[in-house]
Amino acid sequence: MIAPARLAAYDVLRAVSTRRADLPAALVRARSHLQDERDRALAGEIATGTLRWQGTFDVLIAAHARRPLATLDAEVVDILRLTLFQLLHLDRVPASAAVNDAVHLTKKAGKTSAAPFVNALLRRASRERDRLPLPPRAIGDAAGEVDYLEQTLSHPRWLVERWRTQYGFEAAEAWCRFDNEPAPLSLRANRLRIGRDDLGEALRQEGVDTEPAPYAPDGLIVTRGNPLLSPLASQGLFVVQDEASQIVGEVAAARPGERILDACAAPGGKTLAMAAAMGNAGILVAADVRARRVQLLADTIGAAGAACARVVQANAAQALPFADIFDCVLVDAPCTGLGTLRRDPDIKWRRAPDDFDAVTALQLRILTTAAAVVRPGGRIVYATCSSEPDENEAVVARFLESQPGFRPAPLHFAPAPHLINSAGHLRTLPFRDRLEAFFAAAVVKAG
Repeated sequence: MIAPARLAAYDVLRAVSTRRADLPAALVRARSHLQDERDRALAGEIATGTLRWQGTFDVLIAAHARRPLATLDAEVVDILRLTLFQLLHLDRVPASAAVNDAVHLTKKAGKTSAAPFVNALLRRASRERDRLPLPPRAIGDAAGEVDYLEQTLSHPRWLVERWRTQYGFEAAEAWCRFDNEPAPLSLRANRLRIGRDDLGEALRQEGVDTEPAPYAPDGLIVTRGNPLLSPLASQGLFVVQDEASQIVGEVAAARPGERILDACAAPGGKTLAMAAAMGNAGILVAADVRARRVQLLADTIGAAGAACARVVQANAAQALPFADIFDCVLVDAPCTGLGTLRRDPDIKWRRAPDDFDAVTALQLRILTTAAAVVRPGGRIVYATCSSEPDENEAVVARFLESQPGFRPAPLHFAPAPHLINSAGHLRTLPFRDRLEAFFAAAVVKAG
């Protein structure tokens, strides 16, 4: 019988490969059919790790098969990828068991004639794991550097070419290595209910070890255990939130008594951070466009005790149903997500350079609607989880060109001033900060 975790991981990869779901949604669906928490964890590890190293595996498959990847059945390719991950990256998985399951999975997928090919290729790859046909690290040769980043470190060529041009080879290499590491679970303590230190102690008593996040003042990094399985998870004491995302909520600089609009608020982590900074005093409108996300937002806010928050369903890309009354509008804009490849490795295989035109047009449209509802003297904080200037500095520049009544305003972050660059923008860089690549900038409306 095929191990349940491997079968679930295969289902995840097929859903992602056929674009029926992104990685988080596919994992939720697949894990729901697994009873054992260890199987749920292993399925997630295999699926996520396979997607991280997919580019490298595709090079190996083509080399060992001696034919282009496009000539192989898509189901067979996914089976080969997930098994190569187990053979090359999971020492605790016996090679014979992984290969045998791959053969059975090939037959289960209706590709029985490919079973001998799958068996032979995987056994050869296992024998030759110490001499894989991958480009070596070659500093000084431009094409060789990009080949290494693309194939050996498993990133799209167009993206690593950008990073190498912007930051140099060694920074691009460190960035790729960062993306290929498993991401820790990050929490933000809900200061409306509990402080970070007290939360850490409460989790410790439940068998969950944490350490303070390096930069985010309310952040905890989980080092052992699963806080989501503890009784504390249902008490509104914390939210799961990436540390770089937490910093965006901090630089929004919400203050007690302000009127604030979080225009693209779901799932609600930044909303709660601003509610805490306001001390629940003021009005915080949390909006999102899709009903399911609005419900998630409402549930999160209700559990956290954010009494100052009001949830509405609204499309931030269209005229908003408000007057120009807000002291601050946070636009956490829809983006390519290219800054979060460590957590969501499927993104790097779904994105392409021609995605930027449509995405940046939407971002500019949302900023323009935000401009209509911020009061004179008020501010807009624009943020993305993208690494690329096209969606960040370029969008802010285009907005300022089209809205002469606004001027740039520097952000501040006292716990780590170096995260604010010379332009006054928040810019986290994986190779420098060991954080996902997030961006934020502020503009102020003339009074």
